Amino acid sequence: MADEQNLDNPSPEAKENPEVEVTEDLVARIQSLEEQLAAAQDQSLRVAAELQNIRRRAEQDVEKAHKFALEKFAGDLLSVVDSLERGLELSNPDDEAIKPMREGVELTLKLLIDTLGRYQLVALDPHGEPFNPEHHQAMAMEESTHAEPGSVLKVFQKGYMLNGRLLRPAMVVVSKAPAQTPPSIDEKA
Repeated sequence: MADEQNLDNPSPEAKENPEVEVTEDLVARIQSLEEQLAAAQDQSLRVAAELQNIRRRAEQDVEKAHKFALEKFAGDLLSVVDSLERGLELSNPDDEAIKPMREGVELTLKLLIDTLGRYQLVALDPHGEPFNPEHHQAMAMEESTHAEPGSVLKVFQKGYMLNGRLLRPAMVVVSKAPAQTPPSIDEKA
């Protein structure tokens, strides 16, 4: 009977050991679940951040597509602008026989340039400005006493920008300082 009493009424030590084991198991289980929860929250934040980045990149791509959708078309139209400008340069404004035709070409060119301007296509005509390798392409260098070295003397072909992005660089002649000639024998004496 004493054994039955021990089973029904376990000793204080026996009572403490199962509780200690259960408590340690619960603490370990709680720690494991908390770690899993922290990992899941971290992963959730990362996924949310990645989705936000994807959405932002997609919005930027759409914005760029809208801004620069005309890039190829506008680039193709530049040869038309160049041809009209060259035609005006080569024709004599004082020739009465071609005056009406010249006025028509001038109006057509103005209309084309105004239309391109409405779509943020801007001409770069850097005559007299300092050379900028980001917007200009140097075709030649020429000595000049009247221009600052490194400035644009002539523009062979205008450059163009579309929405702040270079579409075509301006082809230019850049000034350089005149070469110093060595003093002649007469000047030394």
